[in-house]
Amino acid sequence: MMITKKYRRLLIGISFIICHLSFSVALTSCADYNVTDDFKADPDPSYVEPYKDLNPVKSYIDRNQYPNLTLGATLKVAEYNKQELAHAAAMTNFDNLAFGSTLMSGSIVNAKGVMNFLDMKDLLDHVQEIGGEVFGSPLFANANQADDWLKTLTAPIEIPVDYVEGKAVNFNDMSVGAYNGTIEKGNAAIVKYDDQNVLQISAMSSVRIIEGFDVDPLAKYTTTFWAKADKDITFDINFSGTPVEGSGSNGKWALKKGKWSKFVVEAQSAEGETDGYLRIETARGITINIQKVEVGYYPDNHRPQTAQELSDTINYAAKAWCEGVMKINAGRIQSFDLIDEAIDSKAELANGMLDLKHATDKIYWQDVLGSENYAPVVSKVAKAAYEAYEGDPAALKFFISEIGLENQKKFESLKYWIGVWDKNGAKIDGINAKLSLIYSEDKATQDANVASLNKLLENLASTGKLIRLSNFDIVYRDAEGANVAAKDITESQRQQLADYYGYVIKSYMAKIPNDMQAGICKGNMADTSDPVGLWSIDSKSKDWVRNATYKAFCDALSGN
Repeated sequence: MMITKKYRRLLIGISFIICHLSFSVALTSCADYNVTDDFKADPDPSYVEPYKDLNPVKSYIDRNQYPNLTLGATLKVAEYNKQELAHAAAMTNFDNLAFGSTLMSGSIVNAKGVMNFLDMKDLLDHVQEIGGEVFGSPLFANANQADDWLKTLTAPIEIPVDYVEGKAVNFNDMSVGAYNGTIEKGNAAIVKYDDQNVLQISAMSSVRIIEGFDVDPLAKYTTTFWAKADKDITFDINFSGTPVEGSGSNGKWALKKGKWSKFVVEAQSAEGETDGYLRIETARGITINIQKVEVGYYPDNHRPQTAQELSDTINYAAKAWCEGVMKINAGRIQSFDLIDEAIDSKAELANGMLDLKHATDKIYWQDVLGSENYAPVVSKVAKAAYEAYEGDPAALKFFISEIGLENQKKFESLKYWIGVWDKNGAKIDGINAKLSLIYSEDKATQDANVASLNKLLENLASTGKLIRLSNFDIVYRDAEGANVAAKDITESQRQQLADYYGYVIKSYMAKIPNDMQAGICKGNMADTSDPVGLWSIDSKSKDWVRNATYKAFCDALSGN
């Protein structure tokens, strides 16, 4: 039986549990593993027949024949930092680790621009200590960005504004009789009261005491009126569709009896409202007299940033973000996704190529930097920050990551944009093709899947760039097109799936020239609800158990 001894150590104020493992001869399945000073973990956190004698997956790569080929694994920072099953499998079987969106600006920078790199620093310190490598998460993207921070930075600028006098009504200038304004409910009239003509609003009435002016939805309006009643009363006020609370109970406006009192109402119109008015709403037994009304406003005291100000702001944000990342990195991550999923799926340029994505409701880097200057600007900023904080310029590699490249137009569009960016001085070393692979029991469908894969690899090879395949998970579908779940897959189906994994690996090694091979990165190491893993998960013990896909990786990487 495996016996585990747990000990603790402190890393940057956070405790991690690290397990030390020893064996007996009886059982060969356990969720613990070795971590020694030299990090010599066992090949697998758990292993049983028929695959127990296999070595770590990465050991099957012939480094002489394939000097640039690496094997990566994707996992979450929190999962890795537990230093349990996923940590053991990743560090033992893979050359490098990728952490997806958990190391992107959306997870690190808050709305005020405060950058929390604690998890990233702990992670990199630990990986460096035990001799691992990390592939850098996308530095710039449309999704998983610090949108609140960018929104704050690019917000309109406050400017001084002057009060604008608007409409005024003096009811003493009107003749006694019917009120010509809008009476939405009840009664109101011009009457003689307190030696002058006033607007008298009866009980249970809703009356607009001033109206007929346009409202600016961004402006704040100040309405002033004088009122008097013969007893203490309360009433409601609405400005252009916006209920305005008073200081009385339940948000009512209160008027003491016996003297003229001045009321000042400040409010903005309701969304979509263009007609300006102030309405008084009385309750049962309440009559109120209005002497005169005035309305004015302060215009919106903000203006949009100019194109130059926006450019300066976004360039500042790009520099601040890159300097924060690279300072913590200290040269340890040497390969990054520079830009992630920039290509639109529908919008076209005049030349027929797909455009970059653009936004109307938030800031995209390319919207301000310009599509043609997007990669040139951010690669320059990121490279400068990398070199400023201990980075080796000769080792730095930037990739453009994109999904859906099996679509010929999407691929051609990416190739077009990379050409534009290269011409404008961008540093682009490689393409990170994010896969969406399916194995189908239907022969015609599977033949089409294989043809699509082969075409993708041939296209990628034609770019002359380093080629990395990521999100390397294959979904299994039956002949009717339904997904087969991990809990339901049979041994023969698992073997067919494993064989296709092997085919993809061998095709990559054959079709991508050796000097262009930047590696393959697994999406999930163990099964999810789909049978995508090199390990199945035991339903009772929750241990990871090697399956046919593990062997397929080993065989394919060794050239068998």
